[in-house]
Amino acid sequence: MFLLKLCAAVLACATVSAAHAAAVDNTLFQALGEKPGLTRLVDDFGQRLMADMRMQPFFKDVNMPQFKDKLLEQVCEVSGGPCHREGPDMRRAHDSMDISRGDFNALVEVLQQSMDAQQIPFAVQNQLLARLAPMHRQIVNLP
Repeated sequence: MFLLKLCAAVLACATVSAAHAAAVDNTLFQALGEKPGLTRLVDDFGQRLMADMRMQPFFKDVNMPQFKDKLLEQVCEVSGGPCHREGPDMRRAHDSMDISRGDFNALVEVLQQSMDAQQIPFAVQNQLLARLAPMHRQIVNLP
């Protein structure tokens, strides 16, 4: 449950400037393959989360189709696509969780593996990660 919320958090929160940039510029959304490309990425990411020994315990009871749908909405929105994810802000969603930098970094590592597997160019990966990175300040709550 912890990592379900962590994943949702990682992909559910963006700074005002990143959200504004995403709304104005859909170049990243296009570079990621628009909805079909993002769907492939999210599907791969979900499988890798379940297979990763660091993440697996947190996802064993997760409704993966529902999780992937929400994740797809968020990645679409953050990348400048026409989607909008509804839900609580990241700080509120993670207040009661013990989330370390290590947990956050492990999730990002799995996301990078998925992007590599989908042959997303390194520069495009960096653009997406740059839009997601500010979220760590709202999600990580342990030293």
